[in-house]
Amino acid sequence: MIGLLGFLGLWALGRWRGWGARWLWLAAGWWGLLMLVHLPGQMEHPFARVVGGDFRGWAVLGLLAAVVLGYREVLRAVHRRKAPEPVAAPQSGTFREAELERYARHILLREIGGAGQKRLKAAKVLVVGAGGLGSPVLLYLAGAGVGVIGVIDDDLVEGSNLQRQVIHTDGRIGMPKVFSAEVAMRALNPFIEVRPYHRRLTDEIAVDLVREFDLVLDGTDDFDTRYLVNRACVAAGVPLISGAITQWEGQVSLFDPAKGGPCYACVFPVKPAAGLVPSCAEAGVAAPLPGVIGAMMAMEAVKWVTGAGEGLAGRLMIHDALYMETRVIGVKRRADCEVCGGRH
Repeated sequence: MIGLLGFLGLWALGRWRGWGARWLWLAAGWWGLLMLVHLPGQMEHPFARVVGGDFRGWAVLGLLAAVVLGYREVLRAVHRRKAPEPVAAPQSGTFREAELERYARHILLREIGGAGQKRLKAAKVLVVGAGGLGSPVLLYLAGAGVGVIGVIDDDLVEGSNLQRQVIHTDGRIGMPKVFSAEVAMRALNPFIEVRPYHRRLTDEIAVDLVREFDLVLDGTDDFDTRYLVNRACVAAGVPLISGAITQWEGQVSLFDPAKGGPCYACVFPVKPAAGLVPSCAEAGVAAPLPGVIGAMMAMEAVKWVTGAGEGLAGRLMIHDALYMETRVIGVKRRADCEVCGGRH
């Protein structure tokens, strides 16, 4: 009994004094001493009578302790492997080892490579809307490693959103969409910076906000906001990737009047009459459609940032998911455009 109390006393003293693994060595030494004085075949040591027990009992106790401690160390090793890497900022333009592994499939692409991934890391992209189109856009931009992602939306997550707005969850119903999106994006990629703006985009803030970013993606579902985003992008000289969906159809284009292309108002100069183009809430939308169009918007963003391939500047892509048809038509700027006509 005294031997067991001594072992437990060493454990308690080690925990109290914060000895870490040192108490294990003391406990192991105590156990070794007990085993030594209880060795079979020798005259009984006086100390053995004091501490009690026998050789087999102490051997079993030592074996059990070794199994428990070994299992604990295995669990610790597993947890260390699963624990996220600290996200302290590295030197500008460099990648952590974990980032190199994360972006390896990008770096293997000839059109992106290491240089393109560095451009993604240095890029600042603003996404207007964290709904149907914003959900896949934000997730893929985060996964692709865009360094700074801003998202502005004044809406809250509702149950009816979850059919298509895959960045949100049932547990975050009632949360502002920008903060729900931030949770998902940070969980996907801890190496990026997310800037959530829980407010409505207005004329008073639009231009100043857009100027903080290199590229804007608009996934809103009302024409007033689309025209506002376009005006802000033209004023700030920032390219705009605009997407829209309804029922089974969607469209995407890249508007960059600073490079001689049209702006959104060049292609859609007049706001449709009320009821002519109903919103998703009014007409419905197929659940995967925002994912299809949003992924295309994110793809255009990655291409624009890295300089890969040919983007949709001067072209409008129209996708009909019901009959699985996609067509691309050319679009041109208008010299009499009230938004960008005098800026070329």
